[in-house]
Amino acid sequence: MINIVVALPKIEEAKGIRSILIKNGFTAVVVCTTGAQALSQVDEWNDGIVICSYKLTDMLYSELHGCLSDGIDMLLIASRNVVSDCADYGIVSLTTPLKVHDLLDTLAMMAQALMRRRRKAKQKPKVRSEEELALLKAAKELLMERNHMTEEEAHRYIQKCSMDSGTGMVETAQMVLTMMRE
Repeated sequence: MINIVVALPKIEEAKGIRSILIKNGFTAVVVCTTGAQALSQVDEWNDGIVICSYKLTDMLYSELHGCLSDGIDMLLIASRNVVSDCADYGIVSLTTPLKVHDLLDTLAMMAQALMRRRRKAKQKPKVRSEEELALLKAAKELLMERNHMTEEEAHRYIQKCSMDSGTGMVETAQMVLTMMRE
């Protein structure tokens, strides 16, 4: 599911675009008329797309773009002159008058890019805190001392127990420490 905000100064136009998007399979579509409303909508999202015009009632597209977090992409709908000015800012744009198939094709492309970023982020190894690393180290050291394992064997043991029980490695290390210290 891709979160989409349609931010246009005229609510009827925004609702029209939302209707087109919903008819074509986009489900999470929110409509608003100001940049502030758009920002409050995307505030809790990790990623998504904001569709907006050059000028909203309270700010320009460039101001809105500057306030968006890294995971939020922008699709600007504006005149050819404005679109040529924003090419250097990494903003995807469509010129007016808007063609429905251009809108849908562009959104599909943006959604695919967003999904690729999500998959890539999931594949990154998890960054552990100092406390978590210390916990894992203590569990491995205890296994090495009591069961005469190498560090690699202790690590694999924690890893296998973690996978078998469906818990994280840190939680498994905590269980190892709890059970073996008793």
